[in-house]
Amino acid sequence: MGTKAGKPPSRSALRRQRDREHRYQTILDAAETLFARKGYLKTSITEIADLAEVSVGTVYFYFKNKDALLAQLTEAIGLEIRRVVGREFQKAAGGINGFEQAGLSFFKNFCIPNPGRVALLFRETVGQGRQVEERRKKIFMQLIKDVENALRGIAQDQGSSFAASMPPEVMAVCIVGIYERVAYHYLLWNDEPRKDRSREVMAVGRIAVSFLMGGVKDLMTRIE
Repeated sequence: MGTKAGKPPSRSALRRQRDREHRYQTILDAAETLFARKGYLKTSITEIADLAEVSVGTVYFYFKNKDALLAQLTEAIGLEIRRVVGREFQKAAGGINGFEQAGLSFFKNFCIPNPGRVALLFRETVGQGRQVEERRKKIFMQLIKDVENALRGIAQDQGSSFAASMPPEVMAVCIVGIYERVAYHYLLWNDEPRKDRSREVMAVGRIAVSFLMGGVKDLMTRIE
């Protein structure tokens, strides 16, 4: 938002803007913590306001309702997954090795450090209102498109194509679905009280990635 005559904002205006951004993020952080810990349906706006140390009215000033909070968190978490996985793919200069490293990064750099975010995205967003479902669909479609584009790039670099019975889009849907289900099963359904399950999750992640890489390589055919 501009200022009169192109003048830069005053220090007080900048401070107010920082305060607004801080409150906004504090409310989001509180909602994320409670949704992951208690569950979306069991968390109230009052509890979110209390944890964020703001009034209930302040929460409603920034967010229309709980659905708006969950929708925003869904998008933020989805973008984080894309950033984490995409960074690893680019670090390895793409290719089949980059695809493998990106898959491992999903478990190592997203799932293990963020069990609450895994719970929120893969469990708490399911079956909620239209706003949340649309945001959930959007982020999964983006993830699928990312994987599809990576597969197409790998095939092009290697002078290969994919079997007609399994086009890259279908493969991408399967890959994203398997990663989501493996994370859900081993991080959310396994309730054994352990302080650190990173080794187990990485061991399972390596098996899942190896399984998928075998399928990807098997379905690629050399173009003569």
